[in-house]
Amino acid sequence: MKRILLTYTLAFSLLSVCAEEGGSPPFNEKKDLLIDYVDPFIGTTNFGTTNPGAVCPNGMMSVVPFNVMGSSDNKYDKDARWWSTPYEHTNCFFTGYAHVNLSGVGCPELGSLLLMPTTGELNVDYKEYGSKYKDEQASPGYYSNYLTKYNVKTEASATPRTGITRFTFPKGKSHVLLNLGEGLTNETGAMLRRVNDCEVEGMKLLGTFCYNPQAVFPIYFVMRVNKVPAATGYWKKQRPMTGVEAQWDSDNGKYKLYTKYGKEIAGDDVGAYFSFDTEEGEQIEVRMGVSFVSIENARLNLDKEQVGKNFETVHADARVKWNDDLSRITVKGGTDDQKTVFYTALYHLLIHPNILQDVNGEYPAMESDKILTTKGDRYTVFSLWDTYRNVHQLLTLVYPERQIEMVRTMLDMYREHGWLPKWELYGRETLTMEGDPSIPVIVDTWMKGLRDFDVDLAYEAMYKSATLPGAENLMRPDNDDYMEKGYVPLREQYDNSVSHALEYYIADFALSRFADALGKKKDAEMFYKRSLGYRHYYSKEFGTLRPILPDGTFYSPFDPKQGENFEPSPGFHEGNSWNYTFYVPHDVYGLAKLMGGKKAFINKLQMVFDEGLYDPANEPDIAYAHLFSYFKGEEWRTQKETQRLLDKYFTTKPDGIPGNDDTGTMSAWAIFNMIGFYPDCPGLPEYTLTTPVFNKVTIRLDPKWYKEKELVIESNRTGTEALYIDKVLLNGKKINKYRITHDELVHGKKMLFELK
Repeated sequence: MKRILLTYTLAFSLLSVCAEEGGSPPFNEKKDLLIDYVDPFIGTTNFGTTNPGAVCPNGMMSVVPFNVMGSSDNKYDKDARWWSTPYEHTNCFFTGYAHVNLSGVGCPELGSLLLMPTTGELNVDYKEYGSKYKDEQASPGYYSNYLTKYNVKTEASATPRTGITRFTFPKGKSHVLLNLGEGLTNETGAMLRRVNDCEVEGMKLLGTFCYNPQAVFPIYFVMRVNKVPAATGYWKKQRPMTGVEAQWDSDNGKYKLYTKYGKEIAGDDVGAYFSFDTEEGEQIEVRMGVSFVSIENARLNLDKEQVGKNFETVHADARVKWNDDLSRITVKGGTDDQKTVFYTALYHLLIHPNILQDVNGEYPAMESDKILTTKGDRYTVFSLWDTYRNVHQLLTLVYPERQIEMVRTMLDMYREHGWLPKWELYGRETLTMEGDPSIPVIVDTWMKGLRDFDVDLAYEAMYKSATLPGAENLMRPDNDDYMEKGYVPLREQYDNSVSHALEYYIADFALSRFADALGKKKDAEMFYKRSLGYRHYYSKEFGTLRPILPDGTFYSPFDPKQGENFEPSPGFHEGNSWNYTFYVPHDVYGLAKLMGGKKAFINKLQMVFDEGLYDPANEPDIAYAHLFSYFKGEEWRTQKETQRLLDKYFTTKPDGIPGNDDTGTMSAWAIFNMIGFYPDCPGLPEYTLTTPVFNKVTIRLDPKWYKEKELVIESNRTGTEALYIDKVLLNGKKINKYRITHDELVHGKKMLFELK
């Protein structure tokens, strides 16, 4: 009861703050709450692909300003180049709010159900009805701007499964447009049905993420306005015609308005309009419920989550949710900018994976037309090639109740589809990127004590993908070569063969540890031996990993730098040999031996940083800085590089993330390193220590999963200059190493860094 009363007290205090600011949350003024340190504009340019839209923690719904189409005044246009985000900070042309979006990804998808307010004569062509804007504001659960073309203030907020927008209109003719023809998705086709004067329902087809043509799925919606319109109707873009037929149809190739038709309408480019006679300052609220199951469930979600609420209460509820989640980690010391970087990163971490089930528990089964029901949370958007490296490790530590549900979701996907996910999106397997990334996620979770899932089923699923022949293997299509040779040869010029194999080695290392812990000694030995196959790729001539041809010889001519700036690279995906050569986190000492020992290893690794060969936005090398700490006397290099990289690449500016956030992966890197430790080997329950940014960090531990109530990390830091670790005390006892196990960490109560 105390918790409930506290929640409502906070909600009402937030409402008061918003009311004083005219409905807009304060930012960078007085920071009384942790949410006030979050700046959703960070990462919205420089291809960070985050957005400033309104969303709840791990929420299905996000309401995002869409500004990437329709005007030559924009710097970036979704139809003119590869583009994967609904919002770009340098753009200036607003064409509505998109409902349900992805954060930090590298391929275009979703970003549909565009909602736009206009005034004056009705115009349904987005290239003409779009508007420039000013006075943007954003905070967790809220976004606002002012449309200069129409003198309309727009605001957006969200519940976990629904969105709400509020438009403040001038006096005169005003309109609300729902555009189903445009969005980020490359799929087309939609249906609309008028329910009554104030409500429409329908569906739109989404999918083909990263151009997987069959990975399509529907989104269902119900939209309501809170005022009876003076007029309502549909529009549809008519097909272009030629000859006599074109002369007979005045709407040939144009947007046709349907003013007297009120039944269903369908097409590739359709929409609905609601027209009003508004007074000066009149506010109209628009509510949108969505579901990936049915229109009925979209309506149920809307009715359940917005019953008795208006814009202000939805907004306040979202702020309470965010503040509670962010408060699981509290920090003291550091600058305001460092706190903004930290809490914005934690905010970005908690957007994906997001819930998929409706309020009644129903969800679309994996790769199936079936509708199933879950008792817990069913998650979606598993960008596992990215997130297996650090996101799930952070969730395991700080949000274990969600991480265990994500593992259960992954196992349910195996039950439904026969495979653990690789890159799952709303019940479809997109097969984006490579490897077998579910294995290290599940093993890492289990090794850290979160074991309340079907362990036997998990092992069955892992063993299947690790051992089936390539022709039958969805996760490892080149498994025949891998099992026979111990490596994947280059069979096509740009087939990413080395990248594939390196991912398999890490998965097999994790699987070997899992097998050993379960008493499957022969399996453990087999998978561990496989995990060392990376040695085949080491070329003494170049001192790097190098592609191998089917006959066992090295690929030639070879340039280890080929692959910079996303140019094609034989054997390597989105990078070059330098981005991958040290990506053997499970056998660092073995790799050092290949390179000629500790000194040669350290010199070469340092060269990667000194000569600009390190890519801060490329996942395979993001743990490079932590590898120094495996060698006594070289740990200072880890501390130097992590502090330098944080200062250089993670800032409070819109370009303050070094490339795609990758559904929280870059953010997780910043969070861990600012706290003072990092999980550099997926599947291994250990962390490398580095210099913390703050004087004190308190991590609230979940009593269901951890014995201690909290973990406190303190340091004697007095400024922002680079400092190095002199000694570390764990619960008062000095530890003579720069690595710590998860068990030591969560039972340590207090870790003290003495810096110099």
